[in-house]
Amino acid sequence: MASQPKAGFTPEQYLKIERTSERKSEYLNGEIFAMGGASPRHVLIVTNIVRELSSQLKDRPCSVFSTDLRLRVSPEGLYTYPDVVVLCGPPQFSDSRRDTLTNPTLIVEVLSKSTKDYDRGEKFEQYRTIESFKEYLLIAQDRPHVEHHVRQAGNTWLLSETSKPDDTVFLTAIACQLQLKEVYEKTDQLQPE
Repeated sequence: MASQPKAGFTPEQYLKIERTSERKSEYLNGEIFAMGGASPRHVLIVTNIVRELSSQLKDRPCSVFSTDLRLRVSPEGLYTYPDVVVLCGPPQFSDSRRDTLTNPTLIVEVLSKSTKDYDRGEKFEQYRTIESFKEYLLIAQDRPHVEHHVRQAGNTWLLSETSKPDDTVFLTAIACQLQLKEVYEKTDQLQPE
């Protein structure tokens, strides 16, 4: 989450402002937070993930979106821009503008120093309220490390982690896999955040 919140807004006010703004902002419980820019390493990791998942899903009824598609978690709670969203099946949008998705299957967040606690904590807590949401990947930016959360029966979540560059993360909800070496391809050429 970015800094300097502006408080006291309704979701409707936020969307009106957001749809005409040149910069992206997130909304959480009446507050609007301006989003900061991403580092080159962050952008490259997102690009690598989108490339790998898009390739595996190209002949299936799933779509991969990155960074610019807004997600509404709840009508009054959280509006955000995940780094990567995979949607399987027909998209559902919050209104006729069709610019705010409501039914993600998989969400990926690339962690930064300023957002890692929020992405693991309150944001994940909010995401878990989405019925269609089945898997969550948290990707470290400064080193090879992936946290993989999978929804289980009874609405519990199972966490697995890996830091081995030769490991593969199996994404059961979308029947795909991500090799860490592909996720972090060429990142050694860039400085961590």
